[in-house]
Amino acid sequence: MKRRDFLKKATLASVGSVLTLSNVDAMERLVTAPFFNINRKGKGGKMTLKFYPYELQLRHTFTVATYSRTTTPDVQVEISYEGVTGYGEASMPQYLGQTVKSVTDFLQKVDLSKFNDPFQLDDILTYIDSLSPGDSAAKAAVDIALHDLVGKLLGAPWYRIWGLNPAKTPNTTFTIGIDTADVVKQKTRECADKFNILKVKLGRENDKEMIETIREVTDLPIAVDVNQGWKDKHMALDMIHWLKEHNIVMVEQPMPKEQLDDTAWLTAHSPLPVFADEAIQRLNDVKKIQGAYSGINIKLMKCTGMREAWKMMNYARACDMKVMIGCMTETSCAVSAAAQLSPVVDFADLDGNLLIKNDIFKGMEVKKGKITLPDRPGIGLIKL
Repeated sequence: MKRRDFLKKATLASVGSVLTLSNVDAMERLVTAPFFNINRKGKGGKMTLKFYPYELQLRHTFTVATYSRTTTPDVQVEISYEGVTGYGEASMPQYLGQTVKSVTDFLQKVDLSKFNDPFQLDDILTYIDSLSPGDSAAKAAVDIALHDLVGKLLGAPWYRIWGLNPAKTPNTTFTIGIDTADVVKQKTRECADKFNILKVKLGRENDKEMIETIREVTDLPIAVDVNQGWKDKHMALDMIHWLKEHNIVMVEQPMPKEQLDDTAWLTAHSPLPVFADEAIQRLNDVKKIQGAYSGINIKLMKCTGMREAWKMMNYARACDMKVMIGCMTETSCAVSAAAQLSPVVDFADLDGNLLIKNDIFKGMEVKKGKITLPDRPGIGLIKL
């Protein structure tokens, strides 16, 4: 058996055991332990890191409960080793509080010359995480590029390395931002026959009008994201009951993240699952909100990348919580990285690449509303 083939089988065997664990204590030990280490020696080469800013241009003005924007700052990352390049990305919507300067300042501190084996993901990413207490998007960019690189060196996509079935990918939502009735109808008509579930931004005084306007165009199921826009738990519960009557299937971050007790009360009384978004970023946050939400929305730009996302997903499952995989406005790079997890989630919101008009990659695709994973190594990218 060739060495690389052996490594593939060894990798699959090591991560396959992850999926069979159900005991919470065992899972907590697992997700806080090293991810995996492949005993593979490189040829003594060095990894090189390159990065450059790249502003994402949105197809439509994007409006949520607290702001609007037409662009998203972004930084593209490349890590090369032995003639193979892995791609990563840092996308920085306004609410993350990170900028192109903060990301590039962080990346300038990264010294990969001390590592001669990209398969030592745990050592490398632990080092990356130690460079600052924040900078989650910058860390995610390095994490994604390393995973892409390692997958390419193994010759396998990450969903296969994790032992996941690509046929089980879910439908992705397509997001409709807050806007005038005419624009909302136009956006809905453009996507209603291409998707099987929509996502609607709420959190303002015209919430019912938004839903009623969309219902004039389509009866598709809808997930709503309130972005912390509701402040009173009784009003929020009344609204959720009204939403359920209009074929809404889940509610994301209905109340401010600081109102944890109110959210726990709301979740206990809600006829729809309530997901945490702004209330969580990383693995430790899942422990803090356990019992207050029905599920979590994992985003690579918040949690520092694929390694942490895998841990969060497994921990949430062990705690009997639902899981959603989400994204920011991103190129197909970061969206395709997140999509590697999608076969084992309850909901997916991976439309960030569809919201921009200057994507530079081809990767994960949406076919008839369903996430379709390419059978290409790493995170499955082709650079255009």
